[in-house]
Amino acid sequence: MLRSVLMGLVAGSRAMTPVAAVANAARTGKLPKDSAAPEFLASPLISASTMALAAYELAGDKQASAPDRVITPAVVVRTVNAALAGAAVAPRDKRWLGAALAGGTAAAAAYVSWRLRMRAMQGGGGQAITGFIEDAVIVPLAVAAATR
Repeated sequence: MLRSVLMGLVAGSRAMTPVAAVANAARTGKLPKDSAAPEFLASPLISASTMALAAYELAGDKQASAPDRVITPAVVVRTVNAALAGAAVAPRDKRWLGAALAGGTAAAAAYVSWRLRMRAMQGGGGQAITGFIEDAVIVPLAVAAATR
């Protein structure tokens, strides 16, 4: 269930990254063997689309005009995406637990990571610098949680 919690942590910072990591792992056959990932995630179109959306989010996050991750629509999207990714990396018989753990973790992590980022920006780190540092932690974490 650790993989599901990690997907929730990732989604707290980057809403699309967990789904993109899972879709790419599904497409390349690198998901854990007992995962509950739906078959549609292995589609090359789904993988490419989620990767494009994740890349767009990574770039957009560095812009001063980027909305806060704690606005209600953003928290909802993070929670849903985390639940999908958390269920996908959980063992089949625990997919609902994986979804719940990931979704709950994502909602909480959104507020914690936002607060940490705001504090880092007040300490002199700009929007782009703090975003790149966050990406350097979050993206490898998503890949590690999605692959065997």
